[in-house]
Amino acid sequence: MRVTRTIMAMLSVVALSGCATKDYVRQQSDSLNARISTLESRLVAVETGLAAVEGKTNELSAAVEDARKMAMDAKIATGRVDGMADRADAAAGRAEAASGKSEVAAGRAEAAAEKAVKAFAIGQKK
Repeated sequence: MRVTRTIMAMLSVVALSGCATKDYVRQQSDSLNARISTLESRLVAVETGLAAVEGKTNELSAAVEDARKMAMDAKIATGRVDGMADRADAAAGRAEAASGKSEVAAGRAEAAAEKAVKAFAIGQKK
C-alpha cells in the first residue's frame, strides 16, 4: 500500500506539473497573436511599397523605351540631314563650277565685244 501511495503521489505531481493553466496558455497565445499582428501589418506595408516600386519600375521601363525610340528617330533624322548636307555640298560645288564657267564666258563675251567694236570702228573708217 505504501508503494501504491508513493506511486499515486508521484503520478499526481507529474500530472499537475505537466498541465498548463488556461490563463498561462491564453497569456502566451495573446503574446504570439500580438507579434503575428505586428508582422502582418509590416508585411502589408512592405507589399504596398513593393507594388508602388513595381508601378514606378513599369513607368520607367516605358520611359526608357520611349527614349530609345526617340534616339532611333534622331539617328534616322541625323542620317537624313547628313544626306541633305552632302547634296547641298554637291550643289554648291556645281554652282561654283557654273560660276567659273560663266566668268570664262563673260570674259570671252567681253573680248568678242571689243573685237566687234574694233571691227565696227575699222568699218566706219573705210
